[in-house]
Amino acid sequence: MKYENLYPVRPIKNLKDMLNSSAEIYSSKAAFLSKPKGQSDYVPISYTQYKKDVDAFGTALIDLGLKGSKIALIGENRYEWSISYLSIVNGTGIVVPLDKELPPNEIESLIERSKAEAIIYSGSVADKVNTLMDKPTTIKFFIGMDVSENNGNVLSFEDLLNKGRDLVQKGDRRFIDAEIDENAMNMLLFTSGTTEKAKAVMLSHRNICENLMNMCAMLYIDDKDTFLSILPIHHTYECTCGFLCQIYRGSTIAYCEGLRHILKNLKESKCTIMLGVPLVFESMYRQIMGQAIKQKGKFAVRFALGLSNTLLKLGIDIRKKLFKQIHDALGGHIRLFISGAAGIDPQIAKGFRSLGINLVQGYGLTECAPIVALNRDIWYKDEAAGLPLPNLEVKIHDPDENGIGEIICKGPSVMLGYYEDPEATAEAIKDGWFFTGDSGFIDKDGFVHITGRKKNVIITGNGKNVYPEEIETLLNRSPYIKESLVYGKGESDGDTIVCARIVPDREKIEEDIKNNAAPGTTAEEIIGHEIKKVNQQLVTYKHIKDFTLQDEEFAKTTTRKIKRFIELKK
Repeated sequence: MKYENLYPVRPIKNLKDMLNSSAEIYSSKAAFLSKPKGQSDYVPISYTQYKKDVDAFGTALIDLGLKGSKIALIGENRYEWSISYLSIVNGTGIVVPLDKELPPNEIESLIERSKAEAIIYSGSVADKVNTLMDKPTTIKFFIGMDVSENNGNVLSFEDLLNKGRDLVQKGDRRFIDAEIDENAMNMLLFTSGTTEKAKAVMLSHRNICENLMNMCAMLYIDDKDTFLSILPIHHTYECTCGFLCQIYRGSTIAYCEGLRHILKNLKESKCTIMLGVPLVFESMYRQIMGQAIKQKGKFAVRFALGLSNTLLKLGIDIRKKLFKQIHDALGGHIRLFISGAAGIDPQIAKGFRSLGINLVQGYGLTECAPIVALNRDIWYKDEAAGLPLPNLEVKIHDPDENGIGEIICKGPSVMLGYYEDPEATAEAIKDGWFFTGDSGFIDKDGFVHITGRKKNVIITGNGKNVYPEEIETLLNRSPYIKESLVYGKGESDGDTIVCARIVPDREKIEEDIKNNAAPGTTAEEIIGHEIKKVNQQLVTYKHIKDFTLQDEEFAKTTTRKIKRFIELKK
């Protein structure tokens, strides 16, 4: 039942095959909406032009002698990044995408670990990359996206692109005719997880293409859709689901100018779908509802939502008319939000759906290229991570009395292994099954539910398992709590108690104290009251027994997951 009416997908062997067929099918249609420097309006770039630019730049890279080499790629979401990615993997060598937020010493470390021979970078990270020039690294070529002409150690991206165009025009087909080994490593991805040392994940064309086809069989995405690209593109979630998926399906990608420009860019691009992480959608929902309540009043908003949901059950959908102001604020064309990288509070998904905007979430890992499970737009459970992708086996290893155990999966989208780390590979992949490190269960309808990271679980003195992520979701629903971190603390009697570190919303607390609307007169009293409310929803052994407040945000990855190992060290 779970895979009935799968959306038809075009079979692709590799990403080169994908780009060639998309350029032929969608030709003059816009693949990208980009804002060149100094321009305020989006400029369309067609599929035909994109393929020509990929072929030209790939030819130039091969002409530099980089055939078979590892090439690092670092910068913000932009057209040059997308050219570079497919120019590397579709016939030149192995791409090594790096996080632009990394400090220079970590960039140097990852270059050393990957043995990259070239680095393509944007002007925004030039200061960091320039520090590598006087060091004994493996880098032979520095290629600047924003360098106007070849200058000393730095080659100009634009000059190389023009050189490649000339070579192609003269009949150079070294890149265009290059054969692709679908099963070889062509992507080397460093995880930006919450553990201390980044793992180097080896992926192939087959891994990613299988993920693309199976993911698109579950969600309706087509050439009439425009996506706003807001997440860091080096991360596998945005790269596969917010870049390669769109090229595969003939959609248009609009580059966001920054998180504070999301609403403006949604309007300008007439965006229909946006990928995000829970913090983005939670913040957006709170802002939208806060403004609606200020303008219309709490009773009027609740009445409108109740009326809308009641009529919807009767088959009458008035959501877009009733909440037209909200839809207009989001650009007027949004039909779907897709959340990933962490579990989203089910109330947020339900809230957006009540307003007439579908929000579905998925679950994945870099090691799985990345999607493992996905809610469908026509069959979903807001509290679940989703249904396993077609052609991917997912099961629970060693379940306890509640059916909770480690989620493991097997299929063609599972990684080749960890680069130069056979021990870690053997620990993660056993008899073809990848052990995710995530705890969860599969319900009677086949939906995968995540309870938390296996290594984060708190084991109480009487052997009970407490998953901190579950409690954090409840805490973060409070309007007085910005974010929280739940952890276990050992006591002298051998027991372990549940504790929380909380970042309060001081502005909201002060406003409600001033208006006599808060359940207390100090931040400590108010947060204490909110914790009591949460404890009432939990069994006794999960109760938060102690908490501390802090105003500094928790350290996070670029996909906005809390770096627990750093925070717990504190």
